[in-house]
Amino acid sequence: MSLLLDEIAIATARLADAGVESPRTDAEVIAARLHGVPRSQLHLVPDAGFDPRFWDEIARREAREPLQHITGVAFFRYLELAVGPGVFVPRPETEVMTGWAIERLAAMDVAEPVVADLGTGSGAIALAIAQEVPRAVVHAVEADPLAVAWAQRNIASVAQAAPHTAGRVTLHQDDFGSALADLDGAVDLVISNPPYIPLGASVPPEVGEYDPATALWGGADGMDAVRVVAATAARLLRPGGLVAVEHGAQQGRAVYWVFADAGWQDPRNHADLAGRDRFVTARRP
Repeated sequence: MSLLLDEIAIATARLADAGVESPRTDAEVIAARLHGVPRSQLHLVPDAGFDPRFWDEIARREAREPLQHITGVAFFRYLELAVGPGVFVPRPETEVMTGWAIERLAAMDVAEPVVADLGTGSGAIALAIAQEVPRAVVHAVEADPLAVAWAQRNIASVAQAAPHTAGRVTLHQDDFGSALADLDGAVDLVISNPPYIPLGASVPPEVGEYDPATALWGGADGMDAVRVVAATAARLLRPGGLVAVEHGAQQGRAVYWVFADAGWQDPRNHADLAGRDRFVTARRP
């Protein structure tokens, strides 16, 4: 066994003892990035090429700093996004909701469907939709100035490789409760991953200590921002337009009734990759 693989085994044990959810994967990702090789080729790194900074980065992960902050990268569908302090790290659960939106937009009999992404954070949802639905015009709304800076960075990065994709995303620094008034009644799809964690709920250190509070906490029942999204969607959407809102695994019923009680058509619960309720969709009457 090579020196690097030996060190990865030791690091895996340390991360497991620290409560990291995927210790082997995280140790390998850190090692691969630092040594400039794919994970499948870690065994090819010569002993003389071992980078001792590996242990500095393992110590950061052992302290429960998010892996994405250490590597500086988060992967979302087909995107590689820059992330770090001040912006919410996009999760795989949100990819499922974004996929649903992409499928519906692709099927719309609209020349250039208009999309509003409320609380865009890193720009993950907005950029994924623009990339995968080339006809779409996407308005990304974010109030937090630190998150806006990350979204700007990601839009600029995508623009270098795919100017057409980034050119279809317009970033608005605004509160999503009052944003985009000039688009009232003209939007085809509203999508949002709002803050939905109830105040006082227990969260992992990677979340509570590193994700921005404005992206996490949704009031006493976790539903404050969800209600705002529903009201904004009612204002922005054309008749027949669609809304998709992510929520916590225990909130599916409550979010469903936010839309059902307001008379929205066809409200539905949708599951994430683990089979848990994760987002609700509905159609504007």
